[in-house]
Amino acid sequence: MLWHFSMRASRYFMATLKEIPKEAEIISHQLMLRAGMIQQVSSGIYSWLPLGLKVLKKIETIVREEQNAIGALEMLAPTLQPASLWQESGRYEDYGKELLRIWDRHEKELLYGPTAEEVFTDIFRKHIQSYKHLPVCLYNIQWKFRDEIRPRFGVMRGREFLMKDAYSFDLTEEGAHTSYRAMFQAYLRTFRRMGLSVIPVRASTGPIGGTLSHEFQILAKTGESTLYYDGAIDDAQRACLEDYEPFYAMADEQHNAERCPIPQERLVTSRGIEVGHIFYFGTKYSKAMGAHVMTSDGKKIPVEMGSYGIGVSRLVGAMIEAFHDSNGICWPVSVAPFPVAIAALGPSYATEAETYYRSLMEAGLECFLYDLPKSQGSLFAELDLVGIPYQVFFGESWKHTSRVEIKHRSSNERTFLSLEEATSFLTQALTPKNP
Repeated sequence: MLWHFSMRASRYFMATLKEIPKEAEIISHQLMLRAGMIQQVSSGIYSWLPLGLKVLKKIETIVREEQNAIGALEMLAPTLQPASLWQESGRYEDYGKELLRIWDRHEKELLYGPTAEEVFTDIFRKHIQSYKHLPVCLYNIQWKFRDEIRPRFGVMRGREFLMKDAYSFDLTEEGAHTSYRAMFQAYLRTFRRMGLSVIPVRASTGPIGGTLSHEFQILAKTGESTLYYDGAIDDAQRACLEDYEPFYAMADEQHNAERCPIPQERLVTSRGIEVGHIFYFGTKYSKAMGAHVMTSDGKKIPVEMGSYGIGVSRLVGAMIEAFHDSNGICWPVSVAPFPVAIAALGPSYATEAETYYRSLMEAGLECFLYDLPKSQGSLFAELDLVGIPYQVFFGESWKHTSRVEIKHRSSNERTFLSLEEATSFLTQALTPKNP
C-alpha cells in the first residue's frame, strides 16, 4: 500500500538542521527550523514543510471538532476583502499600517484581511432578516495577514498566520452572553485536548471593539506576558471545570497589586503566551452595517454579535515553548506529527522493525518507520529533535529477550515489552482521552 512508503524516513522529506539558525531568537523558532517544520520565504512569511504541516493540520482538526461540537458552522471567507466593507464599519483607519492595502487593475482597493468581522456581518445581513433564524454562529479557518513593523519569533509573530475566527449573531444581549460562554468553554476543551494548561484572563478589546473580552494564555516560561491569577484555577484545571470566570486572572498592566482581591499566598505569578481571544461587542458592527432582524412584535433591531479567534499557526510555536527540553520538542500525542516511531538499531533488526511497523499501520495506529542508515546517536538525536512521543527500538533487548525498548520522549522513561504487550501499550497510549 502507498501509505507504507510515505510514513518512512527514507521516503520522507526531513529537512532537519544540526546547527541553530542565527536568525532564530526564541526556542520555538530555533526548533521549528532545526526540525524542518518551516522555512522562511520572506520576513514573517513561511513555507510549511511536511512535518510542520502535519502538526498544523492536527491542531486545526481539534479546533474544528470543538467548534462543530457547540453548533458553529464552518465556511470559508476570502483572504482579500474590499476596503469598502471596512469603511462602512468605520474601522478602516483604526488598523493603521498593519492593514495591507492592495489596488487591483480596476483601481479598486482591497485589503488582505487581518480578521473578518465585516465579511461575516455582510454575509449575515444579506441572508437573515428574521429572529426565527437566530442564534447563528459561523466560523472559518483561514490565512490572515498583519503587516507587522518587525516580524520576529518565527510563527509566533509572523505577518501571515492561520487563524480560526468565529462570529456569533444573537437577538438579545442575554443570548449573546450565552454564545460567549459556550465559546469560552469550547476553548477550554480545545486547549485541554492539546495537553495545555490555559489561563483565561480579562483583556482589552483593542481595535476589535466591544465591552467584554478574554485572552487565553498558555503557561510557558518564555511567555510574552506576566500573568497574575488565583491558584484555585490550577485545581479547577485538574478537576476539568469549565467555569473560570469567577476566578481572578489578569495580565501585565491590568493587574493592580493594591486592589487585587486574592490573598498573597494564593496569588500565582507566571508567564503566558496568548493563543486565543474572544470578544462580545454587541451592536458595534451590526448597527454600522445594517445587520438587522425583525422581532416577533414587528420591530427591526440590530443583532448582538461576538467574535472568537484562535491562532492555529501560532499554537504550533506556543506549544513548543511549553513542551521542549535541551534535546528538542516534546509533542503531546494529540498533535505530534507521528505519535510513534519504530527503528532498528542495526541492519540485522531491519526486517523485524519493518514487519512491526506494517502491523501497527494495519491495526490503525499512525506510526513512522525510521529506516535511514544512521548511527544510533544520530538516530536518537533526530527522533528527539522532532519530538516523536513514543519511540520503539529493535536492538540488543530484542535479540536476547524478544522484547522491544519503548522510550517515552517527555519523561525519558524506557520500558521493555514483548510485541503483544507493546501493541497493547501503544494502543492505550494513543487512544484519545476525554477532555
